Amino acid sequence: MVINKICSMFSKKGFKLETHMHTSESSLCGIKSAYDMVKIYKDNGYDGVIVTDHFLNGNTVVDLSLPWDKQIDDFYVGYERALKAGRELGVKVFPGVEYNYATTEFIVLGIGKEWFKANEKIMEMTPEEFIPYFRNAGGYVIHAHPFREASYISKHRFYPKLVDAVEVVNLGNRDWEYDRLAYEYAVENKLPFTAGSDAHTFLRYGGAGLILENTPNDVYDIINILRSGAGYSIFGGIANDLSTNQRMQF
Repeated sequence: MVINKICSMFSKKGFKLETHMHTSESSLCGIKSAYDMVKIYKDNGYDGVIVTDHFLNGNTVVDLSLPWDKQIDDFYVGYERALKAGRELGVKVFPGVEYNYATTEFIVLGIGKEWFKANEKIMEMTPEEFIPYFRNAGGYVIHAHPFREASYISKHRFYPKLVDAVEVVNLGNRDWEYDRLAYEYAVENKLPFTAGSDAHTFLRYGGAGLILENTPNDVYDIINILRSGAGYSIFGGIANDLSTNQRMQF
């Protein structure tokens, strides 16, 4: 059984990491540019961010009439600009995607640009097919905001035997209960926790994320930490106080 730690962002030192962030360059719902987002996180005391723009089967700015390779290149513009900003500002920036299947979404880590270029067939796969496919390629799959209710979400789908982890804190949820249900679901299925701000614009109160005991060199270090179930804590939202209904603003 994986045991996750929950902590207050104000009570623990370590590498402060955002796991769920969007840019206006690649996500249609993005409000701030990659540079502005990285600067905001720097100003809020974060050490690193994972850029998780909406992939080509989600809310993307990419022109889907373009050739597949060009679509992938355009998708990575947000991450690449964030990476450049991070080098300038002193924030580690890591790649990720928010992958969509009929409004059910997953954060996928550890899969790179060239792999996506060589695997256009993933767009035709169901979750039962693409989750193992990602994992077999070295990817790590997190079920994002699994209980969110919104006008764009058509159905809740659950894959506790397939995913690697559950996002139990997502500050983009409009109702606190969605996080609580995700937390209970993760505990019931003995799945690791993650937390993220799901930020599209500026943060005012520090958001959510992970506190890592050790500084990661790349996204694979983050995956290994998550897989180990040790060496990290989550913060934000219910991770700060499981008994309160007061949400942090972002």
